Amino acid sequence: MKPKANKPNNRLREVAAVFFKLGCFAFGGPAAHVAMMEEEVVSKRKWMTKDHFLDLMGATNLIPGPNSTEMTMHCGHERAGWKGLFVAGACFIFPAVLITGIFAWIYVEYGSLPQVEPFFFGVKPAVLSIILAAVIKLGKKALKNIELGILGGMVIAAGILGLNEVVALLAAGVIGMLYFTLKNVVSGSSSNPTKKILWPFLLVSSSGKAATSLGTLSVFLTFLKVGAILYGSGYVLFAYLDAELVDAGWLTRQQLLDAIAVGQFTPGPVLSTATFIGYQLDGFWGAIAATAGIFLPSFLFVLFLNPLIPRMRKSKVLGYFLDAVNVGAVGIMIVVLIFMTMETAVNWKAVVILTMSLMSTFLIKKSNAIWTIIGGAIMGYVLGFI
Repeated sequence: MKPKANKPNNRLREVAAVFFKLGCFAFGGPAAHVAMMEEEVVSKRKWMTKDHFLDLMGATNLIPGPNSTEMTMHCGHERAGWKGLFVAGACFIFPAVLITGIFAWIYVEYGSLPQVEPFFFGVKPAVLSIILAAVIKLGKKALKNIELGILGGMVIAAGILGLNEVVALLAAGVIGMLYFTLKNVVSGSSSNPTKKILWPFLLVSSSGKAATSLGTLSVFLTFLKVGAILYGSGYVLFAYLDAELVDAGWLTRQQLLDAIAVGQFTPGPVLSTATFIGYQLDGFWGAIAATAGIFLPSFLFVLFLNPLIPRMRKSKVLGYFLDAVNVGAVGIMIVVLIFMTMETAVNWKAVVILTMSLMSTFLIKKSNAIWTIIGGAIMGYVLGFI
């Protein structure tokens, strides 16, 4: 009886350990984070099937907030319920927030940032191999038929042409839902097409120092608003914060650029930038307020969304929507991989690190993404002397 009583706590500890580790080593942006998560929670620990992981990934891409952080919350929920959701998210965020907070203190006190670029140079190519491995594994599951392959190709083309990824995913989902529903009706396999088409609506109806110091509450509310409406990459975050803080005179643009840079080269979510800026605006409590404000909406969004996804999968029509969004989400990962490769493999050093990382990922059985990241960082540092 006693082991059973301890089982929920054991699962929470397991969730905490997994996502704290990922939080320490998850470099490279959302696509890389999701790739490392898939390896840890699906391939290695079997917490869920690849199909369900894809459903979570596809649905998460449609809501505001840092998608990879929200995926950690989904994974924690699958393993240990609502407590696991909060533990996973907090443990994934904590290392980035701590490191960013230390950098913010150094920046405010000394006016400069630590020189970590040589290590980060090697991490970028290593991350490419991890994303490619995840694209192959998830793509095999998502690509259920030729029509989904065409939809995925359309999303890739849209992404390369610069169309907003959320718009592309929603369009793919709606097109896929309508196409497969009509195909099902025409083939005569749907016994009650009207009921099937109305089901989605039934489901919804049933369920440096700043120029001026900003107060802690104002910091919290500013970042809460940004966290509630933010879609997209660190560049979108820059645009929001530029409008909210630089235009209002609370921060200089150079300070904002430095903050974004710190978020880019620390592990975990780029939204840890908020910690850096919050410290600049109002010291320690400003950092706490900004961090809480920008991440709180994500916890609430996932808490609401997670129970709906299995119900969506049970609906035939919404299942079509999820299938189309899932293959679109893999397509977005491919777009990210293409652009990251173009930006990263720019000299022979990066190509050498990329080649070694690919060999480690695909030729070594049970290779670990974290060791690939560490190896890339070391190689980047060593090759920096050549």
